[in-house]
Amino acid sequence: MMSLRYHVVSIAAVFMALALGVVLGSTSLSDRLLAGVGGERQSLREQVDSLEAERTALKAQVAASEQFDAAVGPMAVRGQLAQRSVVLIITAEVSDQRRAAVAQLLRAAGADVTGEVRLGEAFTSPDRADQLRWVVTELLPAGLQLPTAADPGTLAGSLIGPLALLNPQSGQPQTSDLARAAAFAGLADGGFATASPGLRPAQLAVVLTGGRMAGDDPGDRAATLARFATQLDRSGQGAVLAGAAGSAAGTGAVGVARADPAIASVLSTVDNLDTAAGRVAVVLALREQADRQTGHYGAASTAQGPVPGTRD
Repeated sequence: MMSLRYHVVSIAAVFMALALGVVLGSTSLSDRLLAGVGGERQSLREQVDSLEAERTALKAQVAASEQFDAAVGPMAVRGQLAQRSVVLIITAEVSDQRRAAVAQLLRAAGADVTGEVRLGEAFTSPDRADQLRWVVTELLPAGLQLPTAADPGTLAGSLIGPLALLNPQSGQPQTSDLARAAAFAGLADGGFATASPGLRPAQLAVVLTGGRMAGDDPGDRAATLARFATQLDRSGQGAVLAGAAGSAAGTGAVGVARADPAIASVLSTVDNLDTAAGRVAVVLALREQADRQTGHYGAASTAQGPVPGTRD
C-alpha cells in the first residue's frame, strides 16, 4: 500500500518536471525570438546605411548642379537687360549675400542697377497698417494720385513706385530729387522703408523676399507684399516678385500673387530665389516684363516652368 509520503514525492516530481519543461521551452523560444530580432535589426541597419548613402549622393548632385548653374548663369543672361535699368526692392528676410547675388547677375545681363529700397519689418505688419496708410497719404508728392484701393500694400506701392521708377510712357522721373528724398526720409522714420544713397529711378523693379511669411497673420502680410509688387508693376515698365522656397505657399507672397488672377495676369513671379537657377529666372522674367509679357517660374507646382521658354 502506497504511503502519503510516496504521493507527496510523486506530486513534487511532477511539478518539478513541469517547471523544468517551461524553463527549457521558454529558453528555446527566447533564443528564436532573439535570433529573429537580431536579423530584423541587421536588415534595418542595412536599409538605413543605404538611405544615408543615397542621401549623400543626392546632396552631392544638388551641390554640383548649383555650382554649374551659378557658373553658366552669367552666360545664360548675357545681354538680356542691356540698356535697361532695374531697382531692387528687398524685404527684411533677404540676406545681403542673396541680394548681392541677384545684383551681380543683373549686371551680368547688362542692367543698370540704380539702387535699392529695403522694406522694414513694419511694412507688412497688420498692427502698423493704419499708420502706413497715414504715412503714405502725408508723404505723397504733389502731382501724384492715390488709387481708390484702401489696402496698405497698394497704397504703399502708389508712393514707392513713382519714387523708384521712371514714368513708363515718357521714361522720365515721376518726382523731383528733393521730393523723393523727403518721402524716403519719412518712410525711414516710420520704420517702413529705407532707400540706398544716390537711388535713381529705374525702368523695372524686382521685389526680393523670403519663403513663407512668419509672425501674426502671415496671410495678410503676404497679401500686402503681393499687392505692393503689383502696384510697382503698374508704376513702371514692369516688375517681378521673387521669393525663396516656400514663397509659393498660401502664406507666401508668391503664392498669394499666383492665386489672384488680377495680380497673376500682370505681375511675374519666381519661387526659388534661393537657387542659382531661380536667379536666372528672375533676370529672364524681367526681360519678359520689359517686352510686356508675364510669367510664373520656379520649382513649385504653380509655376509654368523653371525659366521662360520652358512653359508647360
